[in-house]
Amino acid sequence: MGLSHGLFICFLLLGGVELCYPQTTSLGETYYSLPSRPPVVVECLEAQLVVTVSKNLFGTGKLVRPADLTLGPENCEPLVSMDTDDVVRFEVGLHECGNGMQVTDSALVYSTFLLHSPRPAGNLSILRTNRAEVPIECRYPRHSNVSSQAVLPTWVPFRTTMLSEEKLVFSLRLMEEDWGSEKRSPTFQLGDLAHLQAEVHTGSHVPLRLFVDHCVATLTPTRNASPHHTIVDFHGCLVDGLSDASSAFKSPRPRPETLQFTVDMFHFANDSRNTIYITCHLKVTPADQVPDQLNKACSFIKSTKRWYPVEGTADVCHCCNKGSCGLPGRSRRLSHLERGQRKSASRARSRRHVTEEAEITVGPLIFLGKAGDRGVEGSTSPHTSVMLGLGLATVVSLTLATVGLVLARRHRTASRLVICPVSVPQ
Repeated sequence: MGLSHGLFICFLLLGGVELCYPQTTSLGETYYSLPSRPPVVVECLEAQLVVTVSKNLFGTGKLVRPADLTLGPENCEPLVSMDTDDVVRFEVGLHECGNGMQVTDSALVYSTFLLHSPRPAGNLSILRTNRAEVPIECRYPRHSNVSSQAVLPTWVPFRTTMLSEEKLVFSLRLMEEDWGSEKRSPTFQLGDLAHLQAEVHTGSHVPLRLFVDHCVATLTPTRNASPHHTIVDFHGCLVDGLSDASSAFKSPRPRPETLQFTVDMFHFANDSRNTIYITCHLKVTPADQVPDQLNKACSFIKSTKRWYPVEGTADVCHCCNKGSCGLPGRSRRLSHLERGQRKSASRARSRRHVTEEAEITVGPLIFLGKAGDRGVEGSTSPHTSVMLGLGLATVVSLTLATVGLVLARRHRTASRLVICPVSVPQ
């Protein structure tokens, strides 16, 4: 039942069952769901992504043109192929074509998409194939040897060990509703809450506090793409909560190096795509540093129409109303006070190379329809439930009335019976 439901959803998203078979692959491996060759084959190599696309992409016999196929947000073109070839091939670096990268506890995840955008041929104004977007993902384990070669050297110098311990690893993950584990499926109904967890893994670093400085939602992994929707702005103000959404930071934090927040799922008007990407700029401060206008996490509470911080005094959120917190421009431009604090901190770690900020993209997040339209899942809306209850009550009332009428008629018939005397012959 689960497989059939998944294929049905995939059919709705991609426009055909044939496109539901490209599989996520690990290093040097390719998996197939069916014995026959799938229309898209992905190979995840050590530093390269290889995508092979059948020209019979939709399985209808109508061949797609290589010029109509691109890879990634930067629209990378395929390798030159002969007209007699039955496949189109892409070979790109893992960091090319605008591919997104996400760091999880167990893997490095590179994500991109194959886009088929048909254009009319010659002087014709019609199309015989559909537009399609196929998500592609490569996962590389972080805690194992991903090469067939031996790991050398077996002895690591002390200086190298110290530098690796000081490295900060940022992550942005989609979580289940209870925040206990990473969400298995990126699919949502419109109006559902997306649970996002930003985190920094500090290793042996001094205690740090993480902040989400800025977040923006786009239709592609490119942060500056248009259209876009700002979720967090002004150095930690969750401005998405100002609208009809209930988006907010979760308070209190589970740990100083972790920050959790929810976002009401939405889609861009006048656009048929049903996927979005969320890109967040994360940064850290020493855990004992008092939150200020440049380092804060503020949510708007509609019941009181006020901003409240996850920690610190309420006045650090006052600038959210003005739309101006600290210096204008991007968060990487520091105030004189913050520059002084970082200079003093850098003297204490003059030999350490620590990246204190990172920009991470999570996605694609896929929405399946309106929140009230759950007929596919077998649920019933409140209005439907009320009407069904009224209908059942009416049927029961009519049934009882009919039974009562039949019993009353039988009683009157019995009362009218005449007993005739029987004469007995003498």
